[in-house]
Order: sequence, then structure tokens, then C-alpha cells
Amino acid sequence: MPAADKIPLIDRSLFFGNPDIEGGQLSPDGKFITFLKEFNGIMNVWIKEYDDPFDKAKPITDSQRPLYGYSWTKDSRFILFVKDKDGDENLNIFAVDPFLAVDEEGIPTARNLTSFKEVTAQIYAVSQNDPNLLLIGLNNRDPAWHDLYSLKISSGELEFIYENKDRITGYSFDWDDALRLLYRTDEKGNNTILSWRDGEPPQVIYETPVTEQAYVAGWNEDNSLAWLVSNKGEVDLLTLYSLNPTTGEVEKVEDDPQKKVDFGSLRIDRNTRKIISSSYKDDRTRIYWRDKNWEGHYTFLKEKFPGREISYISSTKDYSKLLISVWGDRFAPDIYLFDTKIRQLIHQYTPRPQLKKIEKWLAPMHSISYSSSDGLMITGYLTIPNEMESRNLPLVVLVHGGPKGPRDHWGYNPLVQFLANRGYAVLQPNFRASGGFGKSFMNAGDLQWGKLMQDDISWGVKHLLNEGVAEPSRVGIMGGSYGGYATLAGLAFTPELYACGVDIVGPSNIFTLLESIPPYWEAGRSFLYGMVGDPNTPEGRERIREASPLFSSDRINKPLLIIQGANDPRVKKAESDQIVIELRDKKKPVTYLLADDEGHGFAKPVNRMAMFAETEKFLSEFLGGRYQKEVPDDIKKRLKELTVDIDRVTYTLKEDALIQEDAEMNVSH
Repeated sequence: MPAADKIPLIDRSLFFGNPDIEGGQLSPDGKFITFLKEFNGIMNVWIKEYDDPFDKAKPITDSQRPLYGYSWTKDSRFILFVKDKDGDENLNIFAVDPFLAVDEEGIPTARNLTSFKEVTAQIYAVSQNDPNLLLIGLNNRDPAWHDLYSLKISSGELEFIYENKDRITGYSFDWDDALRLLYRTDEKGNNTILSWRDGEPPQVIYETPVTEQAYVAGWNEDNSLAWLVSNKGEVDLLTLYSLNPTTGEVEKVEDDPQKKVDFGSLRIDRNTRKIISSSYKDDRTRIYWRDKNWEGHYTFLKEKFPGREISYISSTKDYSKLLISVWGDRFAPDIYLFDTKIRQLIHQYTPRPQLKKIEKWLAPMHSISYSSSDGLMITGYLTIPNEMESRNLPLVVLVHGGPKGPRDHWGYNPLVQFLANRGYAVLQPNFRASGGFGKSFMNAGDLQWGKLMQDDISWGVKHLLNEGVAEPSRVGIMGGSYGGYATLAGLAFTPELYACGVDIVGPSNIFTLLESIPPYWEAGRSFLYGMVGDPNTPEGRERIREASPLFSSDRINKPLLIIQGANDPRVKKAESDQIVIELRDKKKPVTYLLADDEGHGFAKPVNRMAMFAETEKFLSEFLGGRYQKEVPDDIKKRLKELTVDIDRVTYTLKEDALIQEDAEMNVSH
């Protein structure tokens, strides 16, 4: 590779191994800083006093599974965190008193506040007035629907509030912790916002069909109005409105001044209850300020770090101190403490200091746009390896998941930088159905899995081929979840375009995907049918069959690497088993990595490192990029454990009515 003599091969552990420190948070009273740091091989929560150096911190959790997230309670008494078991997404809420050391290693005992089996807890609100109170949902009565409870953190006491017998999908509480609004969906996927008053039946105040969105992003100062985000009716872009929770009257407040993208997010001062700013995700994030003081802070920080992005990640209760992250496309994050009273910056930590030392070798990410097969304009990002010309490069198409809602953003992306360092140009297409570009763009993906949605990806490749950026014989496709599906679809439906593919937890058979969705996804069933087809109709079954790569597996003739978590509740292990069996029996090249302790993606560092060691070797073999040949013994051992003997893979397709009714579906396994 031309870059080999100019750019060092960056150790994969600097991208995918555990960072030194991450996830810093200030206690609300400003006396402590917590952060995530490795303990017994897993990123756990540590604590230190505000003025102490980081090397004086002590661990306060000893989880054997990576956490989904953690936070302080408002009185700085407890740390709350959420985790599951081996990726099954049955989330439990835990609390730990960081000042109470009880075990032999001096680590406090974490209490499981929702220790139900096969139940996933949802946090709807953290009380604004009682720091000991959470408002949560539990699906322990009915797996498909969450009832509403209050939860006392100190004791774990649960109090039943509302029995969900009417397809309620969410609850909205005002600044005074009063339940004000309910969200409901019907069997057709249409959504309703209902006004709630104690002792009275809920009243419908706002309705949207399955193809539109509506949600409350907060409340005004006196709780008389909710801030509603919606794209109802003739409005295409998500827009901010005020909503009267009694009458249902709405009034437009704001939409994108440039009329390009959806309303993004609302930042509200929790003390004054006034809006601080709104933001929009365009090629880069645009912020519009309502509060001059906050705008002054932001302007000061942007002047200190030109060309970088600033993110607020934590604050004290009075906002006198902030933790901020400074980052960019080729700049891994740095974390600073910002004293807002005197506008003083103090560096706190760098999550990956070894990577920071060599970040000059990281590659810039550029916005890109091109026309799809039907003329629809598609945007995305293109990253060219540093120190290399944009000509005749091996290309990896990196497809995001979702598909509805997520999109790719500009900024530091470890996987993109890893691939670029190995010598690949990286294309990240925001294909139709990606979120943020209006409901017309999002809904344009309905019933287009494997068709126009796939064209949006394919035409991106063709654009780069026409521009001479990519070499035709060295194009690979890779992605997770929907991106894994797009990988399988790319190899099955446009086999001439790709030299190889890496499918990470991607569905191969949309019939079995729909049959196996978790019970608590029932509210979204019609939404899913709208995207892929209704398996209860002949037209829907035909569309699903056409879109499922499994039934076109005879066209897959390029090498495929499949990566799957055995406990994945979204895309079951069967999705990978089926396609592996079909390719094996057709004597097609396929490699299968399966982790018995993972779900929808690999979270444990040893699994992550093994996965990417195999991925870069696989891509190098078929696309010609560089790869790191040295693999530590523990990773080598784990990779051997993950690699499946495909001759031993078995799966029996259920002979249910949906499959029997489609005579063309003759799947032998």
C-alpha cells in the first residue's frame, strides 16, 4: 500500500481496547468526579474527590458485564447504573452507595432494584423534587407492555401507579413530577397523545399516523405548555411546537432556519426551566442559542479550540462547573473541566492518550452527496486514508443500523479511522429511511429493503467508481444490524459490485426476523410491517421473500464474514445460522464468529478485539489493505473460541402458516 512507508500501523487496541478513562461525571454538589475505568477487565465506575488526582480514585462497581450507562442521583448520594446479562437486553436498574465499602476489596455492594427475570426495566423520569425517586416501567405483568411504577432508590420499594391495558408506550411528567401525558399506539401503528388527570379518563389531544412522529421534549416554566416535536400533516421536517396539554392546541415555535434537516434537540436549564438552545444535525451540528450567558461560554470555548466540536457531558447542579469534551473528525476526545464563573479550563483526562500522541495520522472525514437510481439525492461521508491520493483505492462501504431514526454523523469514529489506517477509503451513506432528513426521506424507505434503499448504497459505490476514487475489484461492504442486512443484500442482489462482506448481527430472513421480535416491541409491529411488508398478506409475503437475502443465497459468491451474539434479542442467532447453512451447503466461502456472552453487538473488550482482529485480516485478504499480524495470546485464544465450525451449524425453519402459504419458499434447513 502507498501509505505503508508514511503512516504507522496503529495498534487495534488503541481503537477498540478499553480506554484509560471515559464517561466522567461531576457529582451534583461538585465534591466528586466519577468515571469509567477498567477493573477486572471491564469498564467500571470509579470515584475521586474533586481536587484529588485521578490516580487516587477507587472503584465502586465490580460488574462483569459492561454497563449501558450510569448517573448520580440529584442529592449526590447514590450512583445508578443499568446493565443486562450477556447482551439479552433484559435491563435491570442498580444502585450503589459510593461511600459504603463492604466487600473484601473495599467495593460497595450494588443493589439490583428491579431483579425480575425476563423483564426489561425502563426509566421514564428522574424526580425533579425527590432525589430518592424514579418513575419507571416494568413488563413483569405482561411482557409486551410496561406498567408504571415509582421506585424509591434507597430501599428499592416499588409503588404501583398505572396498569397498562391500553397499549401505552410512554409517560410524560412535568417539572413537578405530575403525570401529564400518555403515549398510545393502536394495532395499525397510529400514535396518540392523551392528557392525564387523576380520577378522569385520559383524553385524546394529538394524533399521528404510523408514518409521522410526535413526542414531548420538555415543559415550559410553569408547566402550562409542553414542548412538542412533530411532523404532522403537510409539515415534512420535524418542528418544535408548544402544546396545551388540556386543549391540544399547538403553536409553532421553531424549525430549521435553513429548511434542510429535522429539529434536533432542546437544551433546557433545569433551574430556570427556560430554553438554553436548540440544535440541528446537518453535515455538522448547528446550535441556535436563546441564553446569552451560555452562548458566551460556547463562543469562548470555540475560540480556545478552533476547528473542534464542543460537547457538554456533565455539570454541577448550579452549572458552576462543567465537564466538556473537545473532539473532531481526526481528533480523539479530550475532557476538560470548565469553571463557568471565571471561564477557566483545566484538562482532566484523555480517554486514549496513546492514540492522542499519533492522531496526526488520523484521516479527515468529508461530506459527500450523489444521486441514487431514481434521482433522490443521498448525502453521507467519505474518509480518505491520510497521506494517500483519492485514486484507485480499496473501498469499504460502512452501512449504519436502524434503519429508521439513526444516521451517520461527522466526527471521530474509531471504526472509520481503523479502516482508513489500514488503507481503505470509507463511505458512510445516509440512505433513504435514515433519520434527520424529513419524513418524506424517511418514509421513502418503506417496502424498499433490498430495492431503492440498497440502490442508495450501490449508487454511492458507483459514484466513487466513476470519480476514480475506488478500484472496482476492491470494494467491500460492512455493517451492523440493518447494516449487516445491507451487507447480505449487497452480496446477494449486486454480487458484481463487491469483493467481500462483513455482516455483524444482520438479519437474513425477514420472515423469521418478524416472528422473533421481543414481546415489548409489540407496539412497533405495524411500524415494522410498514418498512418491510405485512407477512399476513400475499403482497407482503412476496415483498419479504424478495427482500430476504436468504432466498437469494445462490447469488452470493464472494467471501463473507458473519459475526453474531448468541443472546441477541433483536436479530436472533437463527438469522446467522440460516444463511451460514445455506452458503455452506452451496460450497460458498463463509466464516462465522459467534459469542455466547454477547447480544446485539460485541460489548466485552476481549470479544471486540477478537472480532476486529479477524475483520482486518479478512478485509486484507480480499481487498488488499494492511493488517496487524500480531495478536495477543488472550485474543488469539478467544478468537479460536468464537470461530464456529460451520459443519456443525444446524437450524430447522418452522413450518408455520406464513411459510407454508408461500410455495416459492423452499428452504431445506
